[in-house]
This record gives sequence, C-alpha cells and structure tokens, in this order.
Amino acid sequence: MTAKNNNNIDSIGNLEKVWSELKTVVHQNGRDLQSVSLVAVSKTHPADAIRPVLKAGQRLFGENRVQEAKVKWPELKLDYPEVRLHLIGPLQSNKVRQALALFNVIETLDRPKLAHTIARVMEETGHRPDLMIQINTGEEEQKAGILPLQADEFISLCRDELNLPVCGLMCVPPMDEEASLHFALLANIAKCNGLDELSMGMSADYPMAVRFGATHVRVGTAIFGTRLAFKG
Repeated sequence: MTAKNNNNIDSIGNLEKVWSELKTVVHQNGRDLQSVSLVAVSKTHPADAIRPVLKAGQRLFGENRVQEAKVKWPELKLDYPEVRLHLIGPLQSNKVRQALALFNVIETLDRPKLAHTIARVMEETGHRPDLMIQINTGEEEQKAGILPLQADEFISLCRDELNLPVCGLMCVPPMDEEASLHFALLANIAKCNGLDELSMGMSADYPMAVRFGATHVRVGTAIFGTRLAFKG
C-alpha cells in the first residue's frame, strides 16, 4: 500500500486544536467532556501519518473501508492495543465477517439484508461489536442509510427481532443544507427509540453537532489534512 504523504501537516498541533475547541464547545453547552468522543478519521492516510497522533494519545479512530483498515491497523494495534476502531463507511455483506473481527463499532448499518447477515455472522463467530444505524436524514438517492420514516421499524427489526447490539444512530447531512436541521432530526429519532449515542458532525460542523447532543464527532481533515489516495 502506498500513499503520497504531506510531511508538512502538523497532525499533533491540529489534534490539540480540535481537542481545545471541542472542550470549549462541550463546556459552553453544559455537558461533561466525557460525554463526547472524538473519532479521528484516518481513512486514506497511511500508518506513518497515524503514528504521531497515536503517540499524542488519541485512541479512537474511524476508517471508511474494511480492506484498508485490515492492512493498516493490525500492526498499529500491536503497539497500541487499547485502540478502538469505528467503521464509518459502507459495509458490503461479503465483508461482514472481516468487519466484525476488526472493528469495535460499526456505524453504517443501513439495510435489512445487512442486518440479517450481521446477525448470522455474529451467531457464528461470537464477535459482537456495537452497531449504529445510519439514517439518511436528507433522503438523498445517492447516499446510504435508512429513510427517517422507516427508522422506527428498522430499529425494531435490528434490536428486537435480530437482537443486534444497536447503541445509537449516525448521519451525514447533505452538503448544501443546514446541518443543524439534520442533527435535530437524528437526535429526535434516537430519543423516540431510547438510543443514547449519536455519531454526527465532521471537521466543518462538529461544534454544532455537540450542541445537538452528539456523543461521537468524526474529524479527519482538521487533524490529518487533505485526504490521500491509497493504493492497496
């Protein structure tokens, strides 16, 4: 696996800035810092770009592709076994077995077929990472996720019928719409279904997401810089 790496990126300084801003926003909204987790999105960035952030103390990371994470993280986890990985990209049914073994949280449960496959593989392997259901709050045709009007039924299927370890919801708001409306919608769906965890907010809007109850914010560019092109 190769990647062009911009060695001028001060990832440690960037991480410190993000944490400082996150602490400020959390306190301004009367919340405990422990109620919000920072997911450092390391997708497309090679292991040598991730190591400085690990050395600085970050232990929660997000990856977009099972295959990429499978190449990068086993060796990194040997040095940092306490790392927790979140899958934040689409999950194909044929990658479920690998994903359950590699990730601590899968944030992109988004369709009944995938739910049934996960349930079957969990039964076979005993691997039961936490799951988040992706809600397509903008009802965008090109984007994955359960439509808001179908959310209650799908949550019931996953949690009650299939006994999946669903801990919360995630969303990716449309680029051209006010993100706060989507954060509020996700928070309301979660509240109606008794779910406590909300993964929402990225580099450009995570302070706003915190105001609407985010428990996980996914920040990549603000820490690692521009995404890189991997070949693996």
